[in-house]
Amino acid sequence: HPVVASAAREVLNKSENERSGVLSTAMSFLGLYRDPTVAQVTSRCDWRIADLIAAEHPVSLYLVVPPSDISRTKPLIRLILNQIGRRLTESLDGSDGVQRRHTLLLMLDEFPALGRLDFFESALAFMAGYGLRAFLISQSLNQIDKAYGQNHSILDNCHVRVTFATNDERTAKRISETLGTATELRAQRNYAGHRLAPWLGHLMVSRQETARPLLTPGEVMQLPPDEAVVMVASVAPIKARKLRYYSDANFKRRVLPPPILAAGRYADAPPGREDDWTDLRLPVAPAPSECSDCLVSGVADEGGPRRQPELSETVTYDPEQAPSGNDLALLDDGDLPPVLPRQLDPGMQRVARQAALDPDDGVQL
Repeated sequence: HPVVASAAREVLNKSENERSGVLSTAMSFLGLYRDPTVAQVTSRCDWRIADLIAAEHPVSLYLVVPPSDISRTKPLIRLILNQIGRRLTESLDGSDGVQRRHTLLLMLDEFPALGRLDFFESALAFMAGYGLRAFLISQSLNQIDKAYGQNHSILDNCHVRVTFATNDERTAKRISETLGTATELRAQRNYAGHRLAPWLGHLMVSRQETARPLLTPGEVMQLPPDEAVVMVASVAPIKARKLRYYSDANFKRRVLPPPILAAGRYADAPPGREDDWTDLRLPVAPAPSECSDCLVSGVADEGGPRRQPELSETVTYDPEQAPSGNDLALLDDGDLPPVLPRQLDPGMQRVARQAALDPDDGVQL
């Protein structure tokens, strides 16, 4: 692809230090695609992003990731969500060639686990005008603050908020403050006179309105399992009851088994369309010539010949043996210090000199 070739040339033109940093960063993001399962799934695609809102029949896209692979596949999920958000918000009048037949609901479970999505945070403010709605699910508000910081606009762009019983005190306190306060009548009784003098005793009851939280943090944490609090913009808070699909007759009829694929494809799958990658083939590497050594030396720069970052060459390295400073160090008693000539007995020194001068005296050294 020309874009890939242009990016590769830019990398090759960088200095050795800068190139190594670029390659290490690129490999950290592209290392996910070394997984054979991910490589097989991303090798081909039988749907387009525009099919989510422009297909003849409504389309549902499921991105299912096991909890153990969330951190590893996070770059791929972020890439798909970023492409969907940018592609479907390019034009509002249909000038981008997308016929908007359906609206799209983005239901993201464990939304903060994907990390900070800058484009998605800003797109929440205007995606409703393009027929896109987001359903974000989080365990607590602390997870959103951890991913997007304290000053984020995620909750500001949510028109409807649903909360259940929480186990976090800070989340319960924020929910209680969001619900606001209510007024209630409190009766206060005052007794006058003496108990033993009934003709002087009388009772005074006074009622006054006092403010209290609509739900205290303790009441938020003690919500029953079948109740929820719904907060809609410009509407008073609603205390609702949960509807479980597996216990409701209307929803149980909608839970159908998955369809059986015909020859590995869905029956209503849209036909394939050409793109920039159609009919592209990998270039065939030329056969090595006899002058391969000169070619390698020709591309070498101050950092040595260029190599693929993912390939490694095994080089046999034999460390040089340092010459021994004393031949006596090769003996078994190498831990003992060598005996110097000046440390010998003077009598033995004379015998050694005589033996050296007369080799035929029969003295064995």
